[in-house]
Amino acid sequence: MMLKPLIGITTTRLLNSSKNPAFGVNLPYTDAISAAGGLPVLIPLNISNNDLDNLLFRLDGILFTGGYDIDPRVYGGHSLPSVERIDKSRDEIEIHLVQSLLKSTKSFLGICRGLQVINVAMGGSLYEHIPDQAPGNVIHDNHHLPRNFLAHQITIKTGNHLSEIVAGSEAFVNSLHHQGIRNLAKGLIPSAYAPDGLIEAFELPGHPFGLAVQWHPEELQEHEVMRRLFQSFIQSSQVNHSL
Repeated sequence: MMLKPLIGITTTRLLNSSKNPAFGVNLPYTDAISAAGGLPVLIPLNISNNDLDNLLFRLDGILFTGGYDIDPRVYGGHSLPSVERIDKSRDEIEIHLVQSLLKSTKSFLGICRGLQVINVAMGGSLYEHIPDQAPGNVIHDNHHLPRNFLAHQITIKTGNHLSEIVAGSEAFVNSLHHQGIRNLAKGLIPSAYAPDGLIEAFELPGHPFGLAVQWHPEELQEHEVMRRLFQSFIQSSQVNHSL
């Protein structure tokens, strides 16, 4: 029997029904990982860096999920009124995971905040609030609409991993964010753009699978191309598992 790869999934802090501290993720993340052939493992927010490294050693890939905003002070930004629900411990855990992953060949996929935290961990910066700092003709924050609403088109550069997965130069995506990449970190290459020029995806060249997207493909699993994104991630993680 072929063992399924273990995929660590970063979590969000919340309160449960008894108002006790808890952490978790939206179900579409774990559903998408499971459907693609991986075993989802939730990464807690209350463990040390040493324990994180021990956990990472056992995992075959990491999914950096969406969520609330990164502390702007981490990337030299400003704490605007629109910056919401900063969780310093989550920032620290995810930044540590990114920096540890860069020393390995383990696969990783970033989604929304996940794209942003990977960029920040590698020295990049963000727009704290796109409507104020980079206004354009694209509405990026569509939280008032269904999460699978296709908000805009993206243009995908040729000759990269994302273009191979999509098998084309265009796609339609949902959009559920008010922050975005201001300066892309050194070492990353952009692989897709929104119509207003905002980076919608990037990759880490030379890595077995180092890819991040600004949209939420886990909410678009009715579209084959979005399923292929997870399948490619899991297939790469399976190779790591077999080594």
